[in-house]
Amino acid sequence: MCGITGIFDTRGARAIDPAVVQRMNDSQQHRGPDDGSLHLEPGIGFGHRRLSIIDIATGQQPLFNEDGSVVIVYNGEIYNYQALIPELQALGHVFHTKSDTEVVVHAWEAWGQDCVKRFRGMFAFALWDRNRQTFFMARDRLAVKPMFYAVLDDGMLLFGSELKSLLAYQHHGSGLRRDIDPLAVEEYFALGYVAEPRTIFKQARKLEGGHSLLWGRGEPAPAPRQYWDVRFSNDSRIGLEDACDELRRRLTESVKLRMIAEVPLGAFLSGGVDSSAVVAAMAGLSDGPVNTCSIGFDDPQFNESAFAQTVADRYQTRHRLEVVGSDDFDLVDTLARLYDEPYADSSAIPTYRVCQLARKHVTVALSGDGGDESFGGYRRYRMHLMEERLRSALPQGLRRPLFGLLGRVYPKADWAPRVLRAKTTFEGMARNSVEAYFNSMSILREPMRAQLFSPALKRQLGGYGAHEVFARHAANAGTDDPLALIQYLDTKTYLVGDINTKVDRASMAHSLEVREPLMDHELVEWLATLPSSLKIRGQEGKYLFKKALEPMLPNDILYRPKMGFAVPLARWFRGPLQARLRAAIQGERLADTGWFEAAYLNRMLDEHQSGARDHSAPLWTVLMFDAFLRNAGDGQAPAAAAPEPALELA
Repeated sequence: MCGITGIFDTRGARAIDPAVVQRMNDSQQHRGPDDGSLHLEPGIGFGHRRLSIIDIATGQQPLFNEDGSVVIVYNGEIYNYQALIPELQALGHVFHTKSDTEVVVHAWEAWGQDCVKRFRGMFAFALWDRNRQTFFMARDRLAVKPMFYAVLDDGMLLFGSELKSLLAYQHHGSGLRRDIDPLAVEEYFALGYVAEPRTIFKQARKLEGGHSLLWGRGEPAPAPRQYWDVRFSNDSRIGLEDACDELRRRLTESVKLRMIAEVPLGAFLSGGVDSSAVVAAMAGLSDGPVNTCSIGFDDPQFNESAFAQTVADRYQTRHRLEVVGSDDFDLVDTLARLYDEPYADSSAIPTYRVCQLARKHVTVALSGDGGDESFGGYRRYRMHLMEERLRSALPQGLRRPLFGLLGRVYPKADWAPRVLRAKTTFEGMARNSVEAYFNSMSILREPMRAQLFSPALKRQLGGYGAHEVFARHAANAGTDDPLALIQYLDTKTYLVGDINTKVDRASMAHSLEVREPLMDHELVEWLATLPSSLKIRGQEGKYLFKKALEPMLPNDILYRPKMGFAVPLARWFRGPLQARLRAAIQGERLADTGWFEAAYLNRMLDEHQSGARDHSAPLWTVLMFDAFLRNAGDGQAPAAAAPEPALELA
């Protein structure tokens, strides 16, 4: 696992300043503390930070082919690399290392840009082929590993594992413009993250998962090319017993592939179904005890450590538990610096802590991320299916005015039991399926954003709404199955923008590699062929997964209510974080953007602190945006610039 960065002169072969590449590379030292190297030639500057996992002795990067005409910087793991070596050797390629990185180089030579279709793993890489005068970069199918890039006005393409490496580029007055994209602000306050391919800055982009970019020197700017997508067909006729057997086989295979390492290996263990399944599979494949790590909280409402201990005892793991104080909120600025963009998932705090704990004992940890999306585990999936049945029973001409009115007038009863919180359901019933799901996923829903945003920001948005992110993906989903559609939407949005982003930055902050067996693309593809009735049955989510795991895990692990990895935001904002939150809301940074209505910010704060409403998630979103402004650009808050078209590679 590593950090990569670099520069490609798209127009010619201008000299690259090694000090600039070094500065870009040093900005990501946390991603690879074991080694840092550069490669420069006319028009090319590559940097690499290495966290040694496989082929520790000879796997240094940048790495080259036999004659030095192809050079690569690579971040990730290709789990099937050993199976590809004989095929490439039969084509005449000579290997000088035992690393998966060299497999990528020779695969490029053999298969060109289609090489990515042969890889099974998580990866982001960039390579330069001198003979073809071609730059190529790619990102894994499910976007586990990050890739940022930007094309400057002078034709220099910058890329890196983290946005901070692009911000570190400064050369003769040229650099990444720090104009904030108003459309990204809209997406952030709706979703809690900036959705791909956008970034918070107009000039920078994220390469989307399952995409590559091929650019010949001197050629016009190309569009990224999609090489993979998941297709939900729901056409399998497999029975439950056979499906359980096949799922256990595929889970075991996926975990086994991810246990290849030359360094200490372990797993996160929360006590939930997904991480417990991974640990159970690891135990069956290991000669000795599995290393497991858990975070507990001193507040019982948020503490799952007893369930994690149950699994650890069953499989006799070497278990480490660290109890975190429920007032562990001193990471606000640390998180803002880590994520580079505004990012509002408060579970980044315990994720940061569990990665910190794990790194004390292992270098690689397996996680259970991705299970809810593929197996149908979220409670919101069951709620959406219930609403979908009602939507299909009533004509839209009746639903939209009736439920639209109810959604507007029904009070938001934060204090009430979930079954009585009907406002969201009424709002959803007035919308179509995609609009309703977007509404349920929004932190600040459209009426709240309409009150929060100033007239100046609304003019800059020009009518753009973050719901367009979901609409764009829904148009490509290729399914009308209600569950499959929202699983597809989550795979393209929440999984990438929230979950994978959270885990990558939190883990690499501690130089820890995290691997996700439940995001193996072959497993995801197979699950997408299964009928929705095997994923959700009645009120039971993850139906197939739990049935398959019954021989491996006790029922009080499999069938207990889902708790989640949460922190007590509501209490923090009425207690120890109250002063900081008020200072942010009433401070100059937010006001200077000219984008927010101060009266609405203060009203949200007063309603929350009085106990009248629970605005904890929206207020955390505001606090983290303020922290981003404070930390962006080494303390230089970027200006809220006048509107201009965001750069598009096309």
